[in-house]
Amino acid sequence: MSNSGKIPTSGGQALGQNPFGALSNSELPTGPPGTAGKAANASALPAKNRGRVDILRETAGRGGKTVTVVTNFTGIGLPEKEQLAKKMRNACGAGGTVKEGRIEIQGDRREIVAKILTEAGFRPVFAGG
Repeated sequence: MSNSGKIPTSGGQALGQNPFGALSNSELPTGPPGTAGKAANASALPAKNRGRVDILRETAGRGGKTVTVVTNFTGIGLPEKEQLAKKMRNACGAGGTVKEGRIEIQGDRREIVAKILTEAGFRPVFAGG
């Protein structure tokens, strides 16, 4: 058998030179223009205060079932409330909805809801019982 026309599989010679070998890190930018130094300062700033929200526990008119209700949102629209409600439902493993500008989560889940609201920049206050 002759080896004519076949490509050797023995490893042969190494690949040519690395096309990126001539680049050095000193010539490359660290990020998009205008963002130099902002990443370090962003973590030092406190979270934006988006206002106080009340967290209530209600059972009245619900057949004895407990519901966690978040009220008194200021400055946010229905889409953001629905997004927050979805995060709360997933974290609590419970059902919930947005009704009349209030977020309602099934069960007494005030601690979990407060944590999510704090992460979103709100100041949750436990009101009522």
